Amino acid sequence: MRFRHPDGSTVHLAYCTNVHPAETLDGVLAQLRDHCEPVRRRLGRDRLGIGLWLAKDAAHALVTDPSALRGLRTQLDCRGLEVVTLNGFPYEGFGAEEVKYRVYKPDWADPERLDHTTALARVLAGLLPDDVTEGTVSTLPLAWRTVYDDASAARARAALATLAERLDALEELTGRSIRVGLEPEPGCTVETTADAIAPLTAIAHDRIGVCVDTCHLATSFEDPHTALTALAAAGVPVVKSQLSAALHAEHPHLPEVREALAAFDEPRFLHQTRTLTAAGLRGTDDLGEALRADALPDASPWRAHFHVPLHAAPAAPLTSTLPVLKDTLARLVGGPHPLTRHLEVETYTWQALPPELRPRGRTQLADGIAAELMLARDLLTDLGLKELP
Repeated sequence: MRFRHPDGSTVHLAYCTNVHPAETLDGVLAQLRDHCEPVRRRLGRDRLGIGLWLAKDAAHALVTDPSALRGLRTQLDCRGLEVVTLNGFPYEGFGAEEVKYRVYKPDWADPERLDHTTALARVLAGLLPDDVTEGTVSTLPLAWRTVYDDASAARARAALATLAERLDALEELTGRSIRVGLEPEPGCTVETTADAIAPLTAIAHDRIGVCVDTCHLATSFEDPHTALTALAAAGVPVVKSQLSAALHAEHPHLPEVREALAAFDEPRFLHQTRTLTAAGLRGTDDLGEALRADALPDASPWRAHFHVPLHAAPAAPLTSTLPVLKDTLARLVGGPHPLTRHLEVETYTWQALPPELRPRGRTQLADGIAAELMLARDLLTDLGLKELP
């Protein structure tokens, strides 16, 4: 979906396909048919943006076989779909029964992360619509914190510098500008937008910036205005933003609140949980850990890294951090000029919701994704953007 900003520029809205993961190119092609096109039809649009997630095998197939890349581009066109952004965070296995810490491997100290991201950039340059010259890729925020030392930091810094050089060369070759954004996430080396400033200013290249995920921002209790002002002051670009909402518990000390939270403690993904105390931010790596006795202070609200559907906040006594998303979006695109032009709804946890809230089959899933996109569309038009055909 495309929107005209009051300054005349185009803002793109997509949804991320990691909600129906596939490891192979054939699986990606099936996604377009079985999921993405039905969502577009529900929205009544001739064209729908999707943020593709390409696992390592699918990316390798596309970057090594020009005919495969042309075939994917043809399928996108035939189904009324377009791609201006990729989710390069998960490397493989995102559809596994247990993902948890595996999603952070390989990290940016491993040469494979550089090779994979380079492949994604090359693929994206070949998928961009004819009238679009800029694409974006979101990626791992360096590494999970417990395996990252000074030597790892040096390797990661060198890898990102090399990536910037490769992206420069890619634009010279193709005329397409691809930028990559580190996506701050609780528990990682770059947990917050503030954590991103030092490593990115050390690289000092405008092709490498930040992907602001509003669920992650809210989970870490970051104030959107403060976060985005600091990034701008440091000269760190917001490459893209993922529109998402976290799970919020206002009174975690109450037994009924803990019971409601326990329903979201599931085995597939990590749900880092945070609370803001007078002594600072406290947290656990997963929701189940937080629910154990005395594991986390409970005098202040808790937020959990669980991407809940944008249009459907959990039932009381829980809610979502949709207000944080709204504040962030207003700052990103509500001013005289957009701070980013690539927005992506990323609710990959539809099938990890408590059983009674999960969609039953493709039809309900497509209905839910379409509803999320309609909410995002309404937020954008309320900010003065005009939806384009």
